[in-house]
Amino acid sequence: MTQILSENAPPSVDISAARRIIQEAIEARDHDLWEINQKIHSTPELAYSEHQAHNNITSMLSALGFSVTPHAHGLPTSFMAESGTGGRIVAFNAEYDALPEIGHACGHNLIAMMSIASFLGLATALKTHGIPGRVRLIGTPAEEGGGGKLKLIDAGAFQDIDACLMTHPGPPDACVGFTGDAYMPTLANHKTTVRFTGKAAHAAVAPWEGVNALDAAVLAYNGISALRQQLHPVNRVHCVMSDGGKRPNVIPATAAMDCYVRSPTLGLANDLLARVKRCFDGAALQTGCDVEVQMINTYADLRPNPTICTVYAEEMAGMGSEVKCDLRSSGVPGSTDQGNVSYECPAFQAYVAIPAEPGCKNHTPGFTAVAGTREAHDLCVVAAKGMALVGWKVLVDDEVALKVKRDFQADKILRDQGKDPQTPQLEEPRLQIVN
Repeated sequence: MTQILSENAPPSVDISAARRIIQEAIEARDHDLWEINQKIHSTPELAYSEHQAHNNITSMLSALGFSVTPHAHGLPTSFMAESGTGGRIVAFNAEYDALPEIGHACGHNLIAMMSIASFLGLATALKTHGIPGRVRLIGTPAEEGGGGKLKLIDAGAFQDIDACLMTHPGPPDACVGFTGDAYMPTLANHKTTVRFTGKAAHAAVAPWEGVNALDAAVLAYNGISALRQQLHPVNRVHCVMSDGGKRPNVIPATAAMDCYVRSPTLGLANDLLARVKRCFDGAALQTGCDVEVQMINTYADLRPNPTICTVYAEEMAGMGSEVKCDLRSSGVPGSTDQGNVSYECPAFQAYVAIPAEPGCKNHTPGFTAVAGTREAHDLCVVAAKGMALVGWKVLVDDEVALKVKRDFQADKILRDQGKDPQTPQLEEPRLQIVN
């Protein structure tokens, strides 16, 4: 990260004036924001194939006069835009990949729109006041399992960032009584593909000559199901069969399953993965198959920066949109590659409630529908203003920036010790379920 005690904002900068400029700048671009939101929502693209979203966003930013790097960091559907000079750096992550068959059922069209709006608002304030500081917009493809941010991390995209912000939409039942949540940790997630190899044979004529790989996969699946009753409720293990053979009259020589292993920290996820692997090994031993476990990628647990969360909650309340901010919350049992970013630099992923009907949580067709509505857009614009205001404080307020850095350093010590900041909470089951 850059040096925290960098150039101070001039004493003449009025925070109230900055708030007004940021909010008015975002409101002034609402037509553009709605248009990009709808373009992404109406043309869902899967991980690493978000070419239209990439081109539409970069064209929009170029038309507004920003210098844009398309295909940034070696990824065809990533981009980067930056405004300002010197000082600290605040980044906003824009996601825009969709899900197979159900489109933007996780609302990434709204995530992209919010981060673009925050970038535009903060860039305007920096230019208006002429103060040191930079705001960066990073296009982060393939969050839905593809680990786009992991590749961006490897390319050094987050090395110099002092705070990285984004906000995720979800149903209102995850933050009852509030418009959103500032502090929502998520679980670490090991993604694996497991392949069993046996021997083909005619299932009717000579089944004894075969070694049934499908039997191994089924035994492994049932072993994991039995393991679950001994798992603490904070953990999650879920699998699907990705290959089970082609014809019933052929003993399957190969079978495969995809398995996600989730725990509150990377250390705990490693321990749980070792237990799950014993289910794979045991199934291979029982059937006489060989087994290979391939790691797809690992999403780290999201560790929200407490100062960023607190400032966001304060700014949202100041706009009459009160968000929950319980720094003891155990969050939600989903996973995101924004978690990996939170290991690289101070970060958070806030939550904004949009008007999804009961039963229409993320990753459902009902959520796809509500993510494209004007009401959802308007609610998310408020969250975008909140993020931009946090970014402003990180850039101009040395005290806030120092607290953000100290929080990150303290959490790094916990991470290195394999501890979770919500450890006392882990003795209680997570009752709040969000996909």
